[in-house]
Parts: sequence; structure tokens; C-alpha cells
Amino acid sequence: MARRRIGQDMLVFSSESAARQSTLDRLLELIDWVPVEHQLRDISCAAKGEPAWPPLALFKAMLIAVWHDLSNVRLAEALDDRGSFRRFCGFSAHEPTPERTAFVRLRAQLVACGLDQVLFDAVTSQLRAKAITVKTGTLVDATVIASASHADPEAGWAGHQRRKAIHSFKAHVGADADTALVEALCVTPGNVHDGRAGGGALPEAPGEVYADSAYRGHIFGAAIAARGGTPRIVQTGMWGRPGDDTLRKLRRWNYDIHRVRCRIEKIFGTWKRSYGLRRMRWRGLAKATLQVHLTAIAYNLRRSLTLLTNPAA
Repeated sequence: MARRRIGQDMLVFSSESAARQSTLDRLLELIDWVPVEHQLRDISCAAKGEPAWPPLALFKAMLIAVWHDLSNVRLAEALDDRGSFRRFCGFSAHEPTPERTAFVRLRAQLVACGLDQVLFDAVTSQLRAKAITVKTGTLVDATVIASASHADPEAGWAGHQRRKAIHSFKAHVGADADTALVEALCVTPGNVHDGRAGGGALPEAPGEVYADSAYRGHIFGAAIAARGGTPRIVQTGMWGRPGDDTLRKLRRWNYDIHRVRCRIEKIFGTWKRSYGLRRMRWRGLAKATLQVHLTAIAYNLRRSLTLLTNPAA
């Protein structure tokens, strides 16, 4: 397939980048992008009769869209205008950049080829290797994300306690208990129970698995046992005789779990507050899964950069 050659005049950026290195420049150096490019080798995002844009450049641009909560139109405009965006994607200072439809075609290709999980694994495996702590446990939880439209037949209605039900998807996430890097995830309609889908958010060798009371039950417990983990699930009751210290033991057990498990809420807060994941951009379960995977990749890259810069963060 014919592809455009980009970045032939990158020396134009040399004096600017030497004077001041942006966060995107540091993210570019954080991992080896060759394995990611290898996974994209069969992707073609060309309009008919035109050479294709390099898929790695488009994929990096989609990460920028997550970090800055940009639509396809705003992304195309920003990529044409901002030097740091051009450097990160591999474009030189004065060459043309992709139009918005190129990102639409890339998204369609990623969904058709099922590459979102592959790309997530390719990036996360490198970041996990850079982890500065030894893995001791996994945080598991789910967050509800409003669907792009109430007409989306693959979403479901989800309500919680006294909150108003919303038409949504649900992202089930497993994150490292120490680094807060997302290691596994799956996306379901919003009406799927956490305990039934939680096994899809468990990485291999999860260690101690911290989760709230929605994950009680044999289905999630069996998934933890199959991966050699140890369940640390919030309990709503405990057997005991009247007058003994059963209630104190229950509170102590739940307090120790909540103290660790609460860290995953910061992940969801970042996704929704900073990365625009309050609502799905596209309709359908496959595209919703792609959006969550892109968000998780973008989050893991920024989180890893923070940890390497400040290990105590």
C-alpha cells in the first residue's frame, strides 16, 4: 500500500526543542514505538486515490485527542497549528497534516481489526516493565459512562441506589495497587452486574484483589482463584455471637480494603474530568471499547511519566 512520507524536515524543530522540551516530547521518549507501529502495519487509512497517512502518526494524534479532550475537527486544527503536537506525531514544521476524516477511517480500521486490545497490551507491557515497585495487589472496580445516544441498542440502563438511571456502558478496570497503572479492562452494557464481568478486568497473577461488595459471589471469586489471586472483598455482614467483637472485626476488615481500593477512584476521576470520558463519543459496544482502551493507554503513559519523574506520586 502507498503511504506518505512525513517528517523529512524535522531539523526545523531542532533549535526549538533543544531550548524547551514539552511533556509530549518526554512522552515520545518514554517507550519504544516500533512495536506499536508493527501492530499497525496492515492498517490503511487512505481516501480513494490518495497515499495513506502513516497509521502510527494517526494513532499518536488520537492519544493527543484524549489528553486534550478534542473532537476530530479540533484535533485536525490543533495538529496543523501546534509545534509540540507535530513533533509528537512525527510531522515537520511546514508539511500538511491529516484532515479529520483520516481519524474516522483509522477508528473504523482499529475496530474492524480488533486492534484496541493489542495496542493497549503493546504499550502497557513496556510501561509495566518500567514500574519502580514490585506488584503486590490489584484494584478492581467499574465506572458507568453515558452512551453517545439513547438510540444505541448495545448500551443498557444502569441505576445505583437513589441515583437516576442513565443509558450507558460500563468500564470494568483492573489497576496495579501500587502504581495505579491500568493493567486490564473490559467494557459491557451498563446493566451488566459488576461481579459477573469483573473477571475480564483481572490481569495475570493479580496478587491480592481489592474490590467493593458488588464483587461478592462465586463467579468473581472463581476468576480470582483461576489466576492465583487472593480476594479482598468488602463484606456487608459477618457471622458471630451476640456480645462478641464481630462488628469490630467487620469494620476493621472493610476499612483495610477501602483504604487501598479507593485509589482506583482517582483513575476514574482523571478519565472523566480531564480526558472527556463522561460520555461515549461513538455508538456501539466495539467503538465504546476502543474509546476506553485509548483513554487507558493515554492515562498509563502520563501516569508512568509522573512516576518516573516523582516516584512518591
